[in-house]
Amino acid sequence: MKSVVLIVGAGPGLSSAIARRFAGDGASVALAARTVEKLDSIAQATGARAFVCDATSVDAVGGLFDEVTRTLGEPNVVIYNAGVRIRGPVVDLDPKGVERTISMRDHGRRCGPRLARRGESVRADAVGTGQRA
Repeated sequence: MKSVVLIVGAGPGLSSAIARRFAGDGASVALAARTVEKLDSIAQATGARAFVCDATSVDAVGGLFDEVTRTLGEPNVVIYNAGVRIRGPVVDLDPKGVERTISMRDHGRRCGPRLARRGESVRADAVGTGQRA
């Protein structure tokens, strides 16, 4: 059985390397981000399918899972890498931006059981201010 890998919050960094590795191992890879344009080069290089998904919406992530299941099969590996980058000193961060970041991470936690009901789920978290010491 061919593996189906779903990467939510895909982009040119870590997600690209993950997609290349799984595709190289013969998996069907689904990449999801708010805009497909970010995913075009990764999809072309790996043979992955690109999907639009706003990971700030639990319903959108659930719909993504259904769409990927219809087109590639049920994912047996899910990588939830969605996040929002906020830059600046912690004391200057906009509370709404921080709330959005925490909310998005929480969506991944709440969607995880459904997304990974038959396979493995990995959530990539990184929290920082973008400031160097």
